[in-house]
Amino acid sequence: MQSFTHDTYISPFSWRYASEEMRTVFSEEHKRKLLRKVWVALASAQAEAGLVKAEQLSELIAHQEDIDIERASEIEAEIHHDLMAEIKTFAEQCPNAGSIIHLGATSMDILDNMDAMRLKQALTLIIEKTKTLLSLFVEKMESYADTPCMAFTHIQPAEPTTVGYRLAQTAQDLKEDLEGLLAVQASVRGKGMKGAVGTSASYTELLKDRSLSAMEMEQRVMENLGLEAFTAATQVYPRKQDYRVGTALSSLACTLYKFFIDFRLLQSPPIGEWSEPFGAKQVGSSAMPFKRNPINSEKIDSLCRYISVQSEVLWQNAASTLLERTLDDSANRRLVLPDMFLALDEVLLTANKVVRGMQIHQSGIARNLEAYGIFAASERLLMELGRKGANRQEMHELIREYSLKAWAEVQEGKPNTLKDMLTQDETVLSFLSKEAALETLDATQYIGDSALRTRLVAQEIASLINR
Repeated sequence: MQSFTHDTYISPFSWRYASEEMRTVFSEEHKRKLLRKVWVALASAQAEAGLVKAEQLSELIAHQEDIDIERASEIEAEIHHDLMAEIKTFAEQCPNAGSIIHLGATSMDILDNMDAMRLKQALTLIIEKTKTLLSLFVEKMESYADTPCMAFTHIQPAEPTTVGYRLAQTAQDLKEDLEGLLAVQASVRGKGMKGAVGTSASYTELLKDRSLSAMEMEQRVMENLGLEAFTAATQVYPRKQDYRVGTALSSLACTLYKFFIDFRLLQSPPIGEWSEPFGAKQVGSSAMPFKRNPINSEKIDSLCRYISVQSEVLWQNAASTLLERTLDDSANRRLVLPDMFLALDEVLLTANKVVRGMQIHQSGIARNLEAYGIFAASERLLMELGRKGANRQEMHELIREYSLKAWAEVQEGKPNTLKDMLTQDETVLSFLSKEAALETLDATQYIGDSALRTRLVAQEIASLINR
């Protein structure tokens, strides 16, 4: 259910892009619940040390989910400190325990541990969608492992490959991206409970002559939160952690950008080999009713381009954390971290839809192989003539001259006559029969071990996503 109106600015991520699950992770309500989870974990550890009474801890737990953003906003308008406003709201709900909320803590003890939990949750959603996408790639790779098509280098027809092998290039990169995401998720740590400059001085004072040391209290809190803590931190956890997360997201966006800009080329009618799924009532253009624009691939590339530049902000945050901390990362982190995840979530949702429903047009593939495949197959003929004892340099020149003539004809829209010219040439026929020459010039067989390599990549991916 929408909880916003359209009479003021709202982000496209509020309603147009991303899943409800990812929006929930970065919602204000969820954020405040995580903040309260940290406060309860802190109070629980301090109760073990005798600083918090059992009934106070019970009261905090009882009101942990009672988020009141309206009341917190009223308080923030007066005191101009968002975290203190949430503390005061929580304290109003807990008259007996309000006095011990945030005991010994600084704001970033709470906020940075909250952010670490949120990063892990958001990464889980991205990882799940990436695994789904990889499964779809494997399915398509296996279906088209043996389907020959023209490959292009320099955006010019080159030699045949297979549809499956082209997909395998992206799938291999996606596999590495998934491995990177899994590694960075496993490495995410919280600040821990270290106080204003990371020395745990306030907690050390509080815990004098108590049963827990500051480090032991921190360990109890982090176990409760399901996080590890950085051994050393300043007022904040090292901002290089954000940069590592952002780099992993940007790397995945890079892979997807490359694939879908290729998809757009392959959907272009002059190539005409692939197309996106197209709805029965879908409109391709407001002006040109006949058009089937690759709008999903274009959206993906647009959002990937946006994601790619956000990690630069995170680099700046990490590099510009002066001494023990400045506040000049705070405002942009409210934007950059959610936006990267929300944008990539939308990219993956759309990518899954396109790959699941992608259409491979055999007629377009056959047309391009017929027009251009023979040029590549002439290299195969050159190899076979060499095997039969022909002079390699003489045969190269002969094929080159015929190829240039045939290419000029193709450029003028005429049929490709290279096969006829080569299989009627007396020099060629002195080494090969016409039937053997025709067989050698079958471009669909000039795909090397691409099908085998496609299946090997599929096996590597399956072993990762089925762990």
